[in-house]
Amino acid sequence: MRSIPIFTAVLLALLLAVPVSADLTVVSTTAVLAEPLQYIGGEKVEVMYISDPTLCPHLQQDVINNRIQLNRDFIRDADLLVAHNTSVDQAYVMPFVDDFMAANEYGSVQWTTPGDPTMTWNTPEKANTLVAIVKDWLVAADPDNRTYYEDRYASYVTLIEAADLTDDERQAISGQDVITIVWQRDAVENWLGLNVVNIYAPEHYQGGKYTAAKLVDDINANPEKYANVTYIIENMQSGELGKGVEEALNDKGIPVQRVVFTNFPKSVPGVETIPDVIVYNKGLVMMQTPATTPAPEAPVGILAVLGAVAIGLLLISRRD
Repeated sequence: MRSIPIFTAVLLALLLAVPVSADLTVVSTTAVLAEPLQYIGGEKVEVMYISDPTLCPHLQQDVINNRIQLNRDFIRDADLLVAHNTSVDQAYVMPFVDDFMAANEYGSVQWTTPGDPTMTWNTPEKANTLVAIVKDWLVAADPDNRTYYEDRYASYVTLIEAADLTDDERQAISGQDVITIVWQRDAVENWLGLNVVNIYAPEHYQGGKYTAAKLVDDINANPEKYANVTYIIENMQSGELGKGVEEALNDKGIPVQRVVFTNFPKSVPGVETIPDVIVYNKGLVMMQTPATTPAPEAPVGILAVLGAVAIGLLLISRRD
């Protein structure tokens, strides 16, 4: 066997160790856009996202600034910068990137955004709409790889369809009474088929009309309205708002369960993609018997027989 010269071996090792550069580099404000961009882009695209997917961007000013500094070279040279362009993005993420670029004289940012900044992605139908937009962004930025992107997009759509409710899941889930945070109401009602008895929201939503405290007041005033509520649905990125609601219902003898939906991929271990988000959320509201449900009472006749047996055993023991 012929030996490879040392110089050639070292050169091959270096080439194998250095990753092939992507055709397109992309900066995203969130993991929501970054994840399908990376999946559809595959080896042709390298994507980084700025805000932490476990929290709403308005809660993480320091995190966002640190992420920008840690990825300054990537952001400076990125081919594409994408954002939702919602009020949160406009206030807490996009301006930080704009200021960073201006302060370092890297030029101004040309953001790519959806036509509808309020669009959501936490149902199969709306996820399909979002990823179609993402695919179009990639094709427009890198038309030479159109076929590659369209093939991977078709694969991603298959994953979304597989994450949708099966007939058995729909039967198990739909029709349950729930209370939900307003950000999850559309998915809860129009996809999962749950019956929303009431909603709650942060203080800033509609002037504080739907705060958890106001919901607790209504529970105390009208407990019969909530008698069949099975779940209180939280939204991870909004913080913990429904705990007091859960306690108020438990105090009324209603064994409700509080579950935490997520809107962002990469926010929960094992939830890496938007299809994973869909699967994770539906799994939290599968019909089940709450752990706090009291055991059924024994019939009076059986209690009488058991009592008589117990008395008899006691008398026998005393006689012995």
